[in-house]
Amino acid sequence: MNRRTFLKITAASAVVVPTATVGYGFAEAESLRVERVNQPLPNLPPAFDGLRVAFLTDIHHGPYTELEFVAQIVRTTLSLQPDLILLGGDYGLRERKYITPCFEVLRGLSAPLGVFGVLGNHDHWHGLDETRAGMRRAGVEELTDRGVWLSRGADRLRLGGVDDLWCGKPDVAAAVGDATREDAVVLLSHNPDLAETLTDRRVGLVLSGHTHGGQVIVPGMTNPFIPSRYGDKYSHGRVEAPAATVYVSRGLGLTGLPVRYNCPPELSLLTLTAPTT
Repeated sequence: MNRRTFLKITAASAVVVPTATVGYGFAEAESLRVERVNQPLPNLPPAFDGLRVAFLTDIHHGPYTELEFVAQIVRTTLSLQPDLILLGGDYGLRERKYITPCFEVLRGLSAPLGVFGVLGNHDHWHGLDETRAGMRRAGVEELTDRGVWLSRGADRLRLGGVDDLWCGKPDVAAAVGDATREDAVVLLSHNPDLAETLTDRRVGLVLSGHTHGGQVIVPGMTNPFIPSRYGDKYSHGRVEAPAATVYVSRGLGLTGLPVRYNCPPELSLLTLTAPTT
């Protein structure tokens, strides 16, 4: 957030947001919400129908997001008993000293089909080597421009991931690999803007974060906090991109301002289903 944007939102808040509302914004930032989503996935084979996927993104451990909140995220995730856990990037904020402690807590995550993750722009900015080392120690398999096949009996599902759109060179073809148009394919991309130019129709679902849902939503005002070239389109929820469906999480942590308003932190629990049509 640049100085002009900060002054703009501060001035607006002084007019429309009373002190009690600001206090609420601090409280909402720690009010973890589980969003349960039934998500159709093209070509989903029978063995994966009903697969429960926990999607955690934008944790941003740092001056605004304490380790106890990260521990709460881990406890809540485990209580949901997901089959698969996916991490969408941006694990620390501002300084590299926050990265290792974050992954020490995330080390508690486990699921029958594994824990996988990608990188976000803040991971590139604040400590790429520390982030990758933390992922390895925590048992998080990094999916940077690569993919894996998940198997259940004779059925398979392709899980791929790409590098951050702002700071890397996302390679969708490498992530999708040898999947065909008849396979079910889920792609992790920290930044949902990737989906707007995605042309590979083998990808059935993209999971993203990055936008924080806007983080501070004041009714009647244009939100200056959505870091997307496409405005509100990829702010939150299920979005139809030109070639694939995208689910965008509001994320868990904070950047810019240490508050959330009308935009609570989200732990996504997606249940994959076969399309009905």
